Amino acid sequence: MANPLYRDTAVVLRTYKLGEADRIVVLLTEHHGKVRAVAKGVRKTMSKFGARLEPLSHVKLLLYQGRELDIVSQAESVETLAPLVGDLDHLTNGLAIVEAVDQLTMDREPVPHIYRMLVGALRTVAERSGPLVVPAFYWKLLASEGVRPELDECVRCGAPEPLVAFDVLEGGVLCRSCRTGAPISPDALDVTRMILGGRLNEALDLPAGPVTHEVAGHANRALEHHLERRLRTVAMFEAH
Repeated sequence: MANPLYRDTAVVLRTYKLGEADRIVVLLTEHHGKVRAVAKGVRKTMSKFGARLEPLSHVKLLLYQGRELDIVSQAESVETLAPLVGDLDHLTNGLAIVEAVDQLTMDREPVPHIYRMLVGALRTVAERSGPLVVPAFYWKLLASEGVRPELDECVRCGAPEPLVAFDVLEGGVLCRSCRTGAPISPDALDVTRMILGGRLNEALDLPAGPVTHEVAGHANRALEHHLERRLRTVAMFEAH
């Protein structure tokens, strides 16, 4: 290894304790993919950068590449964390987004498109906490991974209408004759098309109601099907 020191910008996805004073931070970096690193001494009250390495933080880092875990040498905030942790809605939305990214990405595999999506989504969360911020991110994340749902015709027979069901196993909507999976209303289908068809801001402005709840349910099921696991934050949303 010519030079084990490297710089990158990252979002902190999650952290957990190591020993008495250290913490392992899981980062999605711009250029090096998902990285696990040790932040030494950050749980001490006199730590120089412990507060900069909390989940949802957007930071510039100097890291030392190790065999299994890297080491954080420097950490500088890119933008304040305050809007994301200022109230429960913003915090839970932010945590739902980073959990999805953490589960979807692999260690050391650069995914700059997901990094850019993540930073943009967290900035959106900091500005607004509407009911479709997280579901829209899930749909966009799936589309970026090549798992865009078919929304314009029946995935089984090609019929353009009426489209009455959404099946994650089939990968899209189905007509009345072919229907399997969960029912989808015309309004929920229209909103999902807005999200994936270039009208995202219009969708994000919609108030909470039965349609946004339905869209969220389909997005949650689609992402969990792709990940082949339940998301903790989705379970938390459903419980409340």
